[in-house]
Amino acid sequence: MSGALGLSQQGVELKSIMRSTEGVERKTRIFCTLGPSCWSEEGLIELIDAGMNLARFNFSHGDHSSHAEALNRLRTVLATRPYRNIATMLDTKGPEIRTGFLANKDKVHIKKGSTLELTTDYEFLGDETKIACSYPELPQSVTIGGTILVADGSLVLTVMEIKEDSVLTRANNAAMLSECKNMNLPGCKVMLPTLTEKDEDDLVNFGLVYGVDYIAASFVRTGQDIVNIRKVLGLRGRGIKIIAKIEKSKKDLRTLMRFWPRRMVSWWPVVTWAWRFHPEKGVLSSENDDS
Repeated sequence: MSGALGLSQQGVELKSIMRSTEGVERKTRIFCTLGPSCWSEEGLIELIDAGMNLARFNFSHGDHSSHAEALNRLRTVLATRPYRNIATMLDTKGPEIRTGFLANKDKVHIKKGSTLELTTDYEFLGDETKIACSYPELPQSVTIGGTILVADGSLVLTVMEIKEDSVLTRANNAAMLSECKNMNLPGCKVMLPTLTEKDEDDLVNFGLVYGVDYIAASFVRTGQDIVNIRKVLGLRGRGIKIIAKIEKSKKDLRTLMRFWPRRMVSWWPVVTWAWRFHPEKGVLSSENDDS
């Protein structure tokens, strides 16, 4: 291009560009979820060498035995990397809402723009027009115009009508829906306990036994939820840090920011809801306001 100066004409030597630069400390930490695809010794070594800082154990899946095997492998591998310190985190499953079983016991095709009724009768065998929901208080929790996310947000529903024991929704997109998929109600007050019996068992019989560094508390809504987890951990777990996962409304996020210093915005429940509220920006905004 006419008028452009070459590097030599600008007094820049090629070797000055190609040589290695001094390392800069990375401020962002990388959390990696361990699962069957990466929890072999070879996979763990690859993650560690690539820069993993924390290993997350997702207790929505697997059991104590499989997670313990993965954790023991991780600690064995870390013995060969004495210069690396990897933290461990138990991510609780928390309360869950699921769709019911289907009449065809396979999948149903939900068309974009179609009406889908969600019934609280969990014995109902669903089809493409009506499916069951495991949450009895669904009609009391949702509002007209509200959003319901199904199957990790792969199906987005808008509430059109609320009945005594069911909710009529409109499908915002097409999706193939299988049986017993998770459901999330962004911005709604869900009348379920944050800490379930399974969570308590996981905290006591895995978190304390294997000495994890962090607990990621799913579906935290109030400061009392954190207090309850701390009570379950007791004196044995006083050194374990708790991360409150923000998976609901902006109001809850602000309340927890005042109460608890460690927060994490859970990704999948809000990814399709992002046009209404960008949670990560709310975190940064509040931090800046408080500084």
